[in-house]
Amino acid sequence: MLNFKKTVLISMAMLFVFVGCSDDEEVAEFNKPALYWYQQIANSIGNGGLDKADSYFISLKSEHMRSPLMPTAMMMLANAHMLEEEYLLANYYLDEYNKRYGEGDSREYTDFMKLKASFLGVTDVYKDQKLIMDNIGKSRIYITRYPGSPYAPLVNTMLIRLYMSQYLLNENIAALYDRTGKEEAAKIYREKNEGSVIGMTDITPPEKGIIGMVFD
Repeated sequence: MLNFKKTVLISMAMLFVFVGCSDDEEVAEFNKPALYWYQQIANSIGNGGLDKADSYFISLKSEHMRSPLMPTAMMMLANAHMLEEEYLLANYYLDEYNKRYGEGDSREYTDFMKLKASFLGVTDVYKDQKLIMDNIGKSRIYITRYPGSPYAPLVNTMLIRLYMSQYLLNENIAALYDRTGKEEAAKIYREKNEGSVIGMTDITPPEKGIIGMVFD
């Protein structure tokens, strides 16, 4: 009788442990078909759960790296993160895509998407000066590499906006130095604009900011 009671107590204790664990965290999922993970990614994106979608992608990648569903999943996640203005994560998936599948015609599109994500990542022209300069360089390389690309007009538009941002930034800094009586410093920044492909007469400062309005 004592052994029976002891067995019951042990069983009840084990039951409480398992119930407690199931309450605190979801049961781990693994060893699922590629289609299962792909559907979970799509459903999570549709429900606005990008953290879960990222987690499901890790499972898809670790269990089915050679699945034909991988490239589509990467592009889905890149676009989803871009829509949420999470440009670093968008670039991560685009980089992963290029490493594995970035050959031929697809490379032209993914390179454009990377440019777009980097361009939209400029949120403050004063703090993102290096990013603006990097984007100018990358945009020029893209136009040279893909001169007949259907995305070239948008890249050219981005490039002009970047030039405008750079010009206005230099002019604003020069004006600030003028107000503080530092004429030599102001001259340096105005000289930077002398070689610009645009002039002040080409710029009408928009209410929303030069960068974000391109894709509105």
